[in-house]
Amino acid sequence: MSGTPLIRLDKISKTFDKTKNSEGTMVLDELELSIRENEFMTLLGPSGCGKTTTLRIIGGFVKPDTGRVYFEGADITDLAPNKRQLNTVFQKYALFSHMNIAENIAFGLKIKGKTKSYIDDKIKYALKLVNLDGYEKRSVSSLSGGQQQRIAIARAIVNEPRVLLLDEPLGALDLKLRQDMQYELIRLKNELGITFVYVTHDQEEALTMSDTIVVMNQGYIQQMGTPEDIYNEPENAFVADFIGDSNIIDGLMIEDKLVEIFGVKFPCVDTGFGVRRPVDVVIRPEDVELLPEGEGRLPGVVSHIIFKGVHYEMEVMAGGFEWLVHSTVCHPVGAKVGIDVDPFNIQIMKKPESEDEEAVGVNG
Repeated sequence: MSGTPLIRLDKISKTFDKTKNSEGTMVLDELELSIRENEFMTLLGPSGCGKTTTLRIIGGFVKPDTGRVYFEGADITDLAPNKRQLNTVFQKYALFSHMNIAENIAFGLKIKGKTKSYIDDKIKYALKLVNLDGYEKRSVSSLSGGQQQRIAIARAIVNEPRVLLLDEPLGALDLKLRQDMQYELIRLKNELGITFVYVTHDQEEALTMSDTIVVMNQGYIQQMGTPEDIYNEPENAFVADFIGDSNIIDGLMIEDKLVEIFGVKFPCVDTGFGVRRPVDVVIRPEDVELLPEGEGRLPGVVSHIIFKGVHYEMEVMAGGFEWLVHSTVCHPVGAKVGIDVDPFNIQIMKKPESEDEEAVGVNG
């Protein structure tokens, strides 16, 4: 999209625990990232991938070793957190137990010297937004985890930030509450027009809420795109494996649009991988077709089955590989089947030639 991004990270690098005798641990390596206004961007990746450090650098809590942070084109790298037009909601809500709900929400506004009538109006407005009207006088200890999270968000919202930074804010909640809060955050984002930058390691959370997902690993961005792009068109094996379930298989690209898997040729739609080149083949479990014995391209035997409610999750041994298959049709353990895959559902990826290449993401 055109125009100046709201936030831009330019060649951000950060290393922790660096000493005379140690090079330390590199967490980010020349990270480049642009965030648009009113975007819900999620930084997604395993522990230690650099996502929380990226968030804290945006918030001003951590200073990069090299690189600059820009807000609407202005350099804010050296600006204190309280001088930036953003607020942060942490996993540990950091509510003040000696204050009631109204006092917690009003804390930042009082520091800014706002009038009592202004503060009272803002408290009512924020509580209504998070569906907790009338909770002003309650104590923090009387609230559930989900309610405490809503109060932490309300406290951030009253300061009218341009950007809300959320660091794994739903991690301490149970599954049902977490799902409810996901919908709440989407609603708040749409109603308030605030830019959200959200950190999580939960793929379902990222797919549910985001306009844009940034998949990170070992300090590098592996892929950036819409949830649909990230899920349906992963750029490398790490992304395919991290976002949802995948069958990642060693293959041989015979020529454009033809790949060999376990000695069997499968038509595909990918081109440009060369002739007779080793590749990674990625096939989602829901894209594996199970056919009657004797049909399909590859014979297999069902070795395991679990009923998941919406579908059956089966493991099928075929070609010496245990395929993960999702289907609404049950094939019992021991059943002989055939496997086939539509050419459009086969994703071909370059094989990384080194650990460094794997970290950076050879296709990204």
